[in-house]
Amino acid sequence: MKISGIRIEHFSTNLDPPFRAAWDPEPRRSFSATLVLVETDEGLAGVGAGDAMVGFSESGFERHFVGEDPLRIARHVRVIETLDFHAGRYWPLEAALWDLFGKVANLPVAKLFGGVAERIPAYASCGELKGPEERAESAVRLKEEGFRAMKIRIDPRCAQEGIAAVAAAREAVGDGMEIMVDLNQAWRMAGDSTPSVDPLTVVGIARRLRELDVFWLEEPLPLTDTRGLAKLSRKSGLRLAGGEMARTTEDLLACLEADALDVYQPDVVLSLGMLRARTFAETVLRKNRLFTPHTWTDGVGLLANLHVTCGVGGGPYLEFPYDPPGWTPERRDFMLEEPVRVDPEGYLNVPDAPGLGVRLGEEYRRVLGL
Repeated sequence: MKISGIRIEHFSTNLDPPFRAAWDPEPRRSFSATLVLVETDEGLAGVGAGDAMVGFSESGFERHFVGEDPLRIARHVRVIETLDFHAGRYWPLEAALWDLFGKVANLPVAKLFGGVAERIPAYASCGELKGPEERAESAVRLKEEGFRAMKIRIDPRCAQEGIAAVAAAREAVGDGMEIMVDLNQAWRMAGDSTPSVDPLTVVGIARRLRELDVFWLEEPLPLTDTRGLAKLSRKSGLRLAGGEMARTTEDLLACLEADALDVYQPDVVLSLGMLRARTFAETVLRKNRLFTPHTWTDGVGLLANLHVTCGVGGGPYLEFPYDPPGWTPERRDFMLEEPVRVDPEGYLNVPDAPGLGVRLGEEYRRVLGL
């Protein structure tokens, strides 16, 4: 079997009303998804998604893969890493290769990655900044829907309002849910030059969140500030989480060596890729730390992260982007036949189908020629 072609197709859906992501200064009035199709000379194909794959086709990077055995994934990962250095994050291509590998083996990718678990509890990852009353109401709804945990965004420059929202949510659900908090301080949207809040201010925020029994504090400082993160961990008594957009495994190993994080979150379609994330996850778990990836792309990216996490036995929760009405499975997974959903017990289940279990909608299958 040989790779006969790589197709990249861009799709978009309108968002009305807009989604006001806490980390984006601009309201999102549309949502884009890029599908990557790896075709073979034997008719099998794999599908991936996540990053926008900007410049891949324009640069003729297909030439590094066409004609090669698609199952030589370690070889392909090394090539993608050279492209990542010069151009963009092309990890959706690796996801498509694993989808294809699973179809050849007639197994879900999670089993190829170790098969430790077949499902994992999800945490509802809220994306918008909301006031105390509204966030408390949403926490109650999420608990009723079966979620065992939720994540709340705080703008550290308006910390009092954010802490009040966390306090209201905690009062509303009691100890029946875990609550995580995200400060979104590790990276910025293009053009957003807002500086990070200083470490001393974050220490004050963290101490108040500890009183509210927060399960982890995410991206409290830039990832490069490993000494600051380690110091914050000691002073706050909270688990610290981060690494969702780390460029290389070495970036995260530096955090591990400095004992800067307790929860490691590389998104396998944006950061490291599936193979490297699996290797890193094994190291993290051996060090008695948590591995639970970021999943804020689309349904295909969510599935890729689900397979890796269940394959290695990560957790204890997996991120499920969900903050209705602004962010829903229907909006996130518009390219799928059915959105990825959490079951009534609050779990994300690994699909039984071979590969990643991606089921594209008819319109998108037609465009891709499937």
